[in-house]
Amino acid sequence: MYWNLAMMDWNNTTLDLNLRTNDWNVTTIDWNILTMVQNVRTVDGNGKTLGRSFIEMLNSFSATFDRKQMKSRIRMVLRIMQFIYYPILAIVAVPANVVTIVILSQKTCGLSRCVSHYLVAMAIADLLVIIFDLILRHIPFVCLEERHFLEDIPVCNIHAILLYAATDCSVWFTVTFTFDRFVAICCPNLRSKYCNVKTAAAVLATVTGVSCLKNIFWYFMFTHKYHNKSRPWFCWVTWDVRFSSAWGALELCHYILTPGVAFILILLLNVLTVRHIAVTSRSRRRLHQQSNRRNAKDPEMKSRQNSIILLFLISGNFILLWAVSMVYSINWRMNFLGNETVYLPLFVMDLGYMLQMLSCCTNTLIYVITHPKFREHLKNIVHYPFTPIVKCIVH
Repeated sequence: MYWNLAMMDWNNTTLDLNLRTNDWNVTTIDWNILTMVQNVRTVDGNGKTLGRSFIEMLNSFSATFDRKQMKSRIRMVLRIMQFIYYPILAIVAVPANVVTIVILSQKTCGLSRCVSHYLVAMAIADLLVIIFDLILRHIPFVCLEERHFLEDIPVCNIHAILLYAATDCSVWFTVTFTFDRFVAICCPNLRSKYCNVKTAAAVLATVTGVSCLKNIFWYFMFTHKYHNKSRPWFCWVTWDVRFSSAWGALELCHYILTPGVAFILILLLNVLTVRHIAVTSRSRRRLHQQSNRRNAKDPEMKSRQNSIILLFLISGNFILLWAVSMVYSINWRMNFLGNETVYLPLFVMDLGYMLQMLSCCTNTLIYVITHPKFREHLKNIVHYPFTPIVKCIVH
């Protein structure tokens, strides 16, 4: 009997040993699988492809679509679109703005030198926004699966200064261009004094300097480390700053000023310009009727019509594409200050970013639509790409 019990204990021990051996084999298999996965991730890490992250997001979207709320579905759809939208936009926007700068710098598009200065400055500011915001901020955060390499680059607060300064320049160059056209059309007594190259250069330099000085506070508000999400705060922010009334009020003023006040100024100037053109058109129409020249062409009114079309397209494009981003940014900051008026879902932020980035490359399309000479120069660049660049450098 004792012998049988001993045999049973020995069998149990053998069974436990076999089970442990099996467990060890399973652990070994799991370790091998983990090593394989780790190797795959290491290979991916050396050249992280967009395709793998994009496919994983598609699989996650299809697997969890029915269980998610509507706002989560919308945001996931926008995130999937951004994988394709942002790289294509960068590929199109950089050459478009460079070509615009080259063509307008030649001063052969039939525009005054003053207008050319403003449009070139706007194109340069848009190009900087594309570089600092789209290429160096949105594309890494959206398209790269591993963003830990950003933590090893301690320049986020400097990046923020450059990004917001370029954004301010892009916005306020549009305002200064709108004001210049308002003076040229509605204020004939000031036209010769204000609408000239020297004044345009002084105004653009002043806006650039003020924009750089105004955005230095981001250096002290943000830390040098990047955040893992591309939100309005794309740098790490300390808790003291995050819930500080002083810093919050300063940031809220920034969002209200750019582009909130810019919106109001552009709308006001455009309304006054339209009112003046309507009154002037009626007066000139009466003079033509009295002089029996109803069918005669009026070159001045034709010139004003072209100017107002260009002005309205640029201003309207700016307002439409910036509105969503402005509303979300102001609401975001007010929520942290404790004024939770309206809750805006995160997909509003993503949509606002997408529209805001689009505004940096649409001016070229506007010039193509409104100016035949610009189209001619663009065709020449397509056929002879280096000739306009050489001419620009020579001049």
